[in-house]
Amino acid sequence: MRLLHTGAIAAGLLAVAGLVASGCGYRVVRYGSGMGGLQSVSVRTLSNESFEPGLEYMVSEALRKEFLRRGALRLADRPDSADLVLSGSVLPLRVNPRSFSSVVLALEYEVTLSLALDARRSDGSTLPLGPRTLSESETYLASADVEALRKNREEALRRVASVLAGRIHDALQEELAP
Repeated sequence: MRLLHTGAIAAGLLAVAGLVASGCGYRVVRYGSGMGGLQSVSVRTLSNESFEPGLEYMVSEALRKEFLRRGALRLADRPDSADLVLSGSVLPLRVNPRSFSSVVLALEYEVTLSLALDARRSDGSTLPLGPRTLSESETYLASADVEALRKNREEALRRVASVLAGRIHDALQEELAP
């Protein structure tokens, strides 16, 4: 009985090893060599076309943090010394109520953040970023307390900015991968 149990475990481990070795599509991403020959990126502070004060700084900082966190490209201080320059604008926010109470008060709102972003190499060529890459939504709780509502909205915007920054980095990595 014990021999049968040990054989089942060995067969299971062998099956897992076979799946891993078969190349199921997952792979370790190594950023040490940059992105397709590029070594540095400059993230210019975006312009703000929304009515949300400071949103351009929040999104620009999220982009910078994502590039620093991933380490694929060095963050350049000046755009003229970078191999890749990101610039653009934060488009007007869309905020819609998502759920209502029995007396038609909003319980949740959905905020959608969209960007008009330009990724340009030092030679002047642009890298395409699709519309799905540049827009994201998040739901946040409504509150009768104005300060709580503001804080919930700000936290939702920070999460959306972070998600967009990761998505933009991934899109550029895919576009520039050798």
